[in-house]
Amino acid sequence: MDQKVFINSRKRLLDALPNGSLVVLFAGMAPRKSGDENYDFTPNRNFYYLTGDDEPEDIVVLKKVNNTHQEVIFIKPYDAIQAKWVGETYTADYIRKVSGINNVVNLEEFTKYIQSFIGFQGIEKLYLDLERQGYNEASTPAQDFAHDVLKRYPHVKIENVFQTIAALREVKCEEEVELMKKAIDITEKGIMALLENIRPEENERNLDALFSYTLKVNNSEDVAFKTIAASGINSCVLHYNKNNCELVDGDLILFDLGAQYQYYKADISRTFPVNGTFTPRQKVIYDIVLRGQKLVISSIKPGITTRDLNQILVDFYGVELQKIGLIKDKSEVRKYYFHGVSHHLGLDTHDVTNYGLLKPGNIITVEPGLYIEDEKIGIRIEDDVLVTKDGCINLSSHIIKEIDDIENFMKNKKR
Repeated sequence: MDQKVFINSRKRLLDALPNGSLVVLFAGMAPRKSGDENYDFTPNRNFYYLTGDDEPEDIVVLKKVNNTHQEVIFIKPYDAIQAKWVGETYTADYIRKVSGINNVVNLEEFTKYIQSFIGFQGIEKLYLDLERQGYNEASTPAQDFAHDVLKRYPHVKIENVFQTIAALREVKCEEEVELMKKAIDITEKGIMALLENIRPEENERNLDALFSYTLKVNNSEDVAFKTIAASGINSCVLHYNKNNCELVDGDLILFDLGAQYQYYKADISRTFPVNGTFTPRQKVIYDIVLRGQKLVISSIKPGITTRDLNQILVDFYGVELQKIGLIKDKSEVRKYYFHGVSHHLGLDTHDVTNYGLLKPGNIITVEPGLYIEDEKIGIRIEDDVLVTKDGCINLSSHIIKEIDDIENFMKNKKR
């Protein structure tokens, strides 16, 4: 991504903060897995959003004084021995090129700079990303740093900058939209590879592996999230991901999956018949889900909320499910549909949001589903939608989902 995107993101952040503010964001570190092995590293998304730097341990500091902005990024020094074992870390020149931050400093100088900013320059308001989703989660570098700063400088007021950055991340710029479209297009390649290989007695695990392989050979660095390949009764479990069962003739298989491209995600769901042909009952349920999705997408525009969209779907289901005798009263819809229809999408699959009114530049999913456990029917259809000033654009509308298209493709695929 062009450094101008990161430069603009930092400017918008500092413009939103008062004078006398200091922002410190940490890239983070990969946790230890076992022995001397770590999990794969992935950068803190707010740090990456503002810098384009995905190197572990790096730190960015942004300062706003007298309406002027100052930026400095701290990186690890070159280590010749480490370079031989695990590869070189980013150079200062590379960080300048990627981030647009000219002041690149050795990480060992960080505490000296903080002492200068807080101790000598009179900064009294420190902004940190203090997000915590679970009470028992391990502390983040930002939370540890907040504790340390308050111990040393009790006069400093610490603020959580997470929601301020979330508001910025909600609205995607053109460059971000293009990266997400690329992730969607790679996802389509993976889905078509799956369609070629779905058949009775195939295993969910093999399809999972095929999707990952197809992404890698099409320049996706990783899956957006752990792939769901749920056949038969497994399709009725919302986040099923064991992916270890054999496909059975006459069943459906539900895929919820996506590619990641330069950390931006796609999130697509499709449901296919294992033997290539929907049963009459499966067609009825699939048609209701698809019509519900089209209704929700047609309702998307600025000023509406994702909660409003979900209610539109619930009301639709309340009528349609009574027509087919699945329910007797609209209050029973939640027995067969128990999640929300939309979430924001971006650098995270469930991207940051302040849950307000939709705005142009938001990208959200639309993923209605119905799950009838007694019949082993679980159907979800999900697309990624860009909110525009007049309505929306379905960025993944080209990915196969009509009943006739699915059946014709599977009938004529290579054997």
